[in-house]
Amino acid sequence: MKQVRQVLRRRWFFLFAAILVVGLTFLDRFFPPPLLEIGPSRTQVVLARDGTLLRAFPDKEHIWRYPVELDEVSPRYLEALLTYEDRFFYRHPGVNPLALGRAAWQWLANGRIISGGSTLTMQVVRLLEPHARTPAGKLRQILRALQLELRYSKNEILTFYINHVPMGGVLEGVEAASRTYFGKPALRLSHAEAALLAVLPQSPSRLRPDRYLERAQAARDKVLGRLQQWGPTVLREARQEPVYALSLPVAQYAPLLAEQLRRRLPQSSRIISTIDVQAQAKVEQLVLDRVQQLPPRVSMAVLVMENASAEVRAYAGSADFSDFSRFSHVDMVRSLRSPGSTLKPFLYGLALDEGLIHSESLLADVPRSFSGYQPGNFQQSFNGPVSVSEALTKSLNVPAVEVLDQLGAVRFAAMLRRGGLRLELPGGAEPNLAIILGGAATSLEELVGAYSALARQGVAAKPRYTAEEPLLEQRMLSSGAAFIIRDILESGGTVDQRLGTRIGARQGVAWKTGTSFGFRDAWSVGVSDRYSIGVWVGRPDGTSNPGFFGANVAAPLLLDLFYALDNSPPAARMPPVTVSQAQICWPLGLRPSGPDDHTCLERRSAWLLNNTAPPTFPDPLYRGSPRYSYFTNQEGTARVEPGCSDTDMQLVQTSRWPVLLESWLSPAQRHKSLPPAWAAACSRQEPSARALTIAGLRDGAVLRRAADGAAPLVQLSVHGATTAVYWMIDGRLLAQVPARGSFSHRFVEQGKYTLTALDEQGAYDSINVVVQ
Repeated sequence: MKQVRQVLRRRWFFLFAAILVVGLTFLDRFFPPPLLEIGPSRTQVVLARDGTLLRAFPDKEHIWRYPVELDEVSPRYLEALLTYEDRFFYRHPGVNPLALGRAAWQWLANGRIISGGSTLTMQVVRLLEPHARTPAGKLRQILRALQLELRYSKNEILTFYINHVPMGGVLEGVEAASRTYFGKPALRLSHAEAALLAVLPQSPSRLRPDRYLERAQAARDKVLGRLQQWGPTVLREARQEPVYALSLPVAQYAPLLAEQLRRRLPQSSRIISTIDVQAQAKVEQLVLDRVQQLPPRVSMAVLVMENASAEVRAYAGSADFSDFSRFSHVDMVRSLRSPGSTLKPFLYGLALDEGLIHSESLLADVPRSFSGYQPGNFQQSFNGPVSVSEALTKSLNVPAVEVLDQLGAVRFAAMLRRGGLRLELPGGAEPNLAIILGGAATSLEELVGAYSALARQGVAAKPRYTAEEPLLEQRMLSSGAAFIIRDILESGGTVDQRLGTRIGARQGVAWKTGTSFGFRDAWSVGVSDRYSIGVWVGRPDGTSNPGFFGANVAAPLLLDLFYALDNSPPAARMPPVTVSQAQICWPLGLRPSGPDDHTCLERRSAWLLNNTAPPTFPDPLYRGSPRYSYFTNQEGTARVEPGCSDTDMQLVQTSRWPVLLESWLSPAQRHKSLPPAWAAACSRQEPSARALTIAGLRDGAVLRRAADGAAPLVQLSVHGATTAVYWMIDGRLLAQVPARGSFSHRFVEQGKYTLTALDEQGAYDSINVVVQ
């Protein structure tokens, strides 16, 4: 009989166990527990590459939570938490029967709840599904805890707890509490701080260290009393440590970038950026120091990109994120603005690749018109004959437009787009010659990416803000063109002046400035071996800032940034195999044919790409050959011709300067370009140094409107002309007349004008007039 009862008890036990398992399985399947996930209303934090907090964003309920993993929290905190709250956490199945029994006995003995007997798993259930503190609620909590233990690992449950446990006010999680109360990450908590944060969730409103220091200290000491494993010395020092809470706001770095990344990655609670927090701090401090010297409402933006990886190391979208008067929330790194002259390096680099120029090609920096478009220089002056390298380093406008006119504006814009630099134009507008002087729009972000091509063998890279972003590269220039342009910008002149005095050369920085029309935008962008950096200064609302231009407000900050961020000496750079140095000749632009080449009026050392020396652009005024010939005696000291000399003659071939440049030549240049004087036997010939004289108006004349209001009309002629005469006003060609013809012009607008008459042999005369 006894054996029968034992068998029946075993069967009832197994039946009960089976029913329990089936019941739990049924409940788990049809009444699953909530997932250990943060819902769509989530807190987001943006971190630097080393984990330093850049900026945190609360969820839709304005709860601040900084998600962390277990290995990002101090072991002191985890030990204090498990010792005080749930020392058997890693051994029980989600419920601790002994703790529940103790809690039940206390409840029956005292008639009220003394302790809940909840494990950390059960507390997680209460965070997920808040319930009333009743027996029914406790039973539901127990069942849910068992379900969670079946579905998740202990570390997953503990991770959820440390990120969601209430810490007072709108704070949740140990990281948010540590940074807010103590100004440090949870990984660096002291023993006393760890004990305080372990007990704080028991009554987060009553134990807040920023409000109730005595209560917080008493609760902390209670926890320390249970942590005997820390030893008497540690516990004594922890008890002596005062309870405190910071009142200063938590520092924010790169706040506008953080906002951008938060919107770009809305499903990510932790976004690790590429920002180097030390570089970011230096940039923000330099910007803040500099902006204090600027007028109100002026902002600044800086972008620092590492060339090798294209990862952004520092990002300042505005000058001072706390100063609303300076449009602090407007991100000027990504805003579209007129780039001024910052596109000129790409123009000359692409012209090199197209075989149009070399580094010393002759350009004309003179007043002129390009199909009605009349650019002027920033300095309101002109330099006459200049080389490509001089035009680039001096940022001359007219030569840049001359090169763009040869390359083609539409083609240039397409080449930039191919290299990753997009130009925004008004709706329906086509690229024109004005784009090289800022007649389009782009962003600092795209400019910095494009300039990186100068330090990356011609390959531009799109700035990356997270390590997960793909590296997007597009070829902007050939490696040879990139080398030549960088060398010009870095050395500040011709190949012969590479050891010159340009600021930045000694540290291997190649940089360019730009100023948009009306002084609305001041730019400076540069590259070193390590970084590409861009600076923008201006008012985000587009208001003009007279006197603010790239060279005086943006370039000094750019160079300070390079000094602060990149102290390494520049590495020696060898030209690519496609680049060579050679002697070239002005005005033709070609290599000399030998030491006695008379067409070589001026020799220069130039960088050549693909061993090619393209000729000077065609003369827009003179359509004949740029070469002409004459005879001299054998010594070359006198000009002769057949029939007037019995001595042996030699034929000399020489070259003409472009007509536009004739009046800008120095006396030495002009003397070298003319043939020698005629021999005595040929004295009946015209003097070679013949000059023209304008007749009909004296130099310095003042013209006024007639009594009837008619604009002044002048009729001019020249003496000494034997060929057609070109008439120009302020460098603009207005007419071509026969040698003995006259030229008339009506001055409609007042101002100062320069009238020039040139013939096909280079003789000229100029006068200045004032129209009132």
